[in-house]
Amino acid sequence: MTTGDWHIPPGLLERYLDGSLDPVGVMSVEAHLVRCARCRTAVPADGGWLATSWERIAAEVAAPAPPLTERLLHGAGVPGHLARLLAATPALSRAWAAAVAVALGFAVAAAHLAGHGFLAFLTLAPVLPTAGIALAYGRRIDPAHETYAATPMAGAPLLLVRSTAVLLTALALTALAVPLLPAATMPSVAWAWLLPALTTTSGCLALATRVPLPLAAVALGGGWVAVVTGVGAVTGDRTLPFRPGAQVLYGCAVALLTLVLYVRRHRLDPAEPR
Repeated sequence: MTTGDWHIPPGLLERYLDGSLDPVGVMSVEAHLVRCARCRTAVPADGGWLATSWERIAAEVAAPAPPLTERLLHGAGVPGHLARLLAATPALSRAWAAAVAVALGFAVAAAHLAGHGFLAFLTLAPVLPTAGIALAYGRRIDPAHETYAATPMAGAPLLLVRSTAVLLTALALTALAVPLLPAATMPSVAWAWLLPALTTTSGCLALATRVPLPLAAVALGGGWVAVVTGVGAVTGDRTLPFRPGAQVLYGCAVALLTLVLYVRRHRLDPAEPR
C-alpha cells in the first residue's frame, strides 16, 4: 500500500492531536505525515497542539528521576502512588538504614567478643522496628507532612503503610545479620528476636492510639530492654525471655495487640495532639 492509498482516519488523528495515542501509534502517524501533504493539511496550523505536546515532553524530561527506593518498590508491584509515599518515609532514608546496619554490626561484634554476647543482638533487634516507626510519620519529623496531611491517606492509613514498610525493612536487615552470628549460636536462638520484634511493633501502634507515637515507641522500646535486663537479673538466666515458652507468650501478645489496634484504628492519628 502506498502513501496515496491510505490516509490517517479522523479518530486516529484526533487521538494524535490530543496526546492520547500510544508512542508506537505516534511514530507511525508522524512517519506518514512526513510523506503525505494531504494529511498534513489536517493538522491545525496554529501550533497550539504542538506547543502543548512540547510542554508535556519538557515536563517529562525535566522531571527528576524517581529515587532508587521508589523504583524498587514499583518494580516489586507496589502501586505508583504508594511507592512514592513509601520512598518519602523519613525512617527509610539512607541515614536510618545506615544507623540500623551500624547497630546490628555492633551487636554481631558483641556476640563474637563475649560468651553470651548474642543476647545483645537478641535484645537490640526487637527495638529497631519500633524506633523506625517513631520516625515514620509526624509533623515534627516529616518535612512534607503538611502536604501529606491534605491527602486521603493522611493519618492512620499512611502511618500503617509506612510502619509496615519500616517493619519489613528492619526485619530484612536483621535477618541478613543473623548468619554473621557466631557459629555456636543455635538456629532456634538466633531467630528468637522475630516474635519479640512483632510484639513491640504491634504494641507500639496499639499504644499510639492513646499517647503520641514517639512516646509509645520510647515506652515499648525501653520497656522491652528493661524487661529483658530485669528478668536476667532476677532469675540469673538471661536467655529466659527467648525460650520457647516466652515465644508462645509473644505470639499471643501479637494477636491480642493486633486486635486492639484494629478496634481502635480510628484513634491512630499521630497528627492529632493528645
